[in-house]
Amino acid sequence: MNALSDRAELVELLGHYADIADLKEFTELPGRVFTDPVTLDFGSVADIPPMTVPLADYVENLRGAFAFYTATHHAITGHVVDVDGDRAKIHAHVRADHWVSDELAGGGPNHWLVVGFYDNEAVRTAAGWRLDRVKLTSAHQDNPHLSSVALAAAQAS
Repeated sequence: MNALSDRAELVELLGHYADIADLKEFTELPGRVFTDPVTLDFGSVADIPPMTVPLADYVENLRGAFAFYTATHHAITGHVVDVDGDRAKIHAHVRADHWVSDELAGGGPNHWLVVGFYDNEAVRTAAGWRLDRVKLTSAHQDNPHLSSVALAAAQAS
């Protein structure tokens, strides 16, 4: 492997990561993106502590959490990649748009926006690069209450 091909694979990996939610593809893509288990830190958005979870559990949580969004769009840009042997760190900017139905929004705004940064880590496996640590740091949010609205709807269904 060389530095350019590693970088290209790691940038593409983050594209596939976004596709999991945006395409609601919870079957094949997660295994092509993550290690099992995976360490997650969404504390700045979801106010939960970092955790290491089995991939199957994370996928089921994602499936439920994204079920009530009518659409999402995760734009991940400005990738800064640092490869050290079979480990890599990827810093990137993210703009994550999430829409709920007008009915679920209850007449209020139906768009939750998260702007921030990913500081992810990846490991080279026999099958290629996989994310083993994902950290999202929110710099700004609009209508963050919609995250709880969508989650409550998923839990009630």
